[in-house]
Amino acid sequence: MNRRKFLTRAGVGSLALASLPALTTTVLADEDRRARVRWDIISVDIPITTLSAGGFAFASADAHLKIKLTGFGTFAVPANDKLSRHVTGGGTWETFTDNVSTGSGTYRVRAVASWQFANFQAQVFTDNIGNTKERANGNAILLIRYSDGSRGTLGIGCHGPGAPAGIQEGVIATKGFMTYWTAEPPPPDGDANRTLFHLRGGHEDDDSDG
Repeated sequence: MNRRKFLTRAGVGSLALASLPALTTTVLADEDRRARVRWDIISVDIPITTLSAGGFAFASADAHLKIKLTGFGTFAVPANDKLSRHVTGGGTWETFTDNVSTGSGTYRVRAVASWQFANFQAQVFTDNIGNTKERANGNAILLIRYSDGSRGTLGIGCHGPGAPAGIQEGVIATKGFMTYWTAEPPPPDGDANRTLFHLRGGHEDDDSDG
């Protein structure tokens, strides 16, 4: 190879390398602009004035079988009917038969299958978790893996102040073939079965895989 050809090819290579930082910056900027949601199974004081992380919720398969869940995490809003694997978080689980514990452990979120935003909440309560202006009503379906190796789903519904009719507050779940599809309602005078979303602004797009 003569000197002219070598310099020409080296120059093209340098230009290509020089363009990579700009491309990377653009991609990262796009990721930063995506809408993100934080979800929590929350704790409240009674009468309710303050919302905090660290609560628990129950769901039932029938009159004898139930699951208790704790947890929180974040996810990027999925787009185009695809799974979003931009997720963090998880929590603990415990199963019961006739109120006798039959197993317990942890779970982690693998992906988010669906996020349905309803509206932003009225700013009624003190919020120890996030920005009160980002509190949202809606529902999400998460794919999770349990510490005993089983897989399942976690459904979260948040019907907070100002929510439209039709949202069920609480959680539902599957664990293997078990279908804990009956959410226990929040007791009016107790701290259980309540959830919360915070929607952080951005583009609702995602380079998800399905």
